[in-house]
Amino acid sequence: MVSRSSEIGFKVLNEVTSHPTAMQYGSAVSKHEDAPRAQFTNMAASTQADWKIIGAEFMRFAGGLPDRVLKHLALLDGDYGGFPVDRLTHSLQAATLAHHDGRDEEYVVCALLHDIGDTLGSYNHPDIGAAIVKPFVSEQNHWMIEKHGIFQGYYFFHHIGMDRDMRESFRGHPDFAYTEEFCAKYDGPAFDPHGETKPLSFFEPMVRRILSRPKRSLYVAAAAMAR
Repeated sequence: MVSRSSEIGFKVLNEVTSHPTAMQYGSAVSKHEDAPRAQFTNMAASTQADWKIIGAEFMRFAGGLPDRVLKHLALLDGDYGGFPVDRLTHSLQAATLAHHDGRDEEYVVCALLHDIGDTLGSYNHPDIGAAIVKPFVSEQNHWMIEKHGIFQGYYFFHHIGMDRDMRESFRGHPDFAYTEEFCAKYDGPAFDPHGETKPLSFFEPMVRRILSRPKRSLYVAAAAMAR
């Protein structure tokens, strides 16, 4: 008998792999049944040979990160959540505004991915987006994505019984004005059903370039050795 949790898992996987917009970015799950595998049953018993195998597989799997991110972002297509535009359009509009304003590629990708956590992080979506981009972007851009939810709250928290000035707890932080600007110029105005919205394919090369160059990660040195 299939458990309820398994049923839910199968449903989610089916939604990910069959979503119309997401399908163009390949399989969300990559399996290589015939690939070499480590032999340990307890990590304490693992060997250097085991980790050589794992390292090689890690490089292959990490190379597919842009596809997985693009596929997950595409799941926002058609998800309005009551907003004037769906969540994918909002993300694309924010990135379009940033691009037209002359922001660099890293910033534009951050604008594109800032709400990617909406699907799996319904109660903490900024944390999800920030975690995804953290290895690839500056500390300033990471902080901006991580805190944008609180800063964006300035425009609506008072309508839902919350403190719109919650962001003031960060006043004095070196990236306060930077994040405030992101919300005012790119995140906040990106809900226009008639606004210019470049397609995801326009940003795809940028995403691939940014997510192929990790800067800050525990595993950067190990990944270099595995090449």
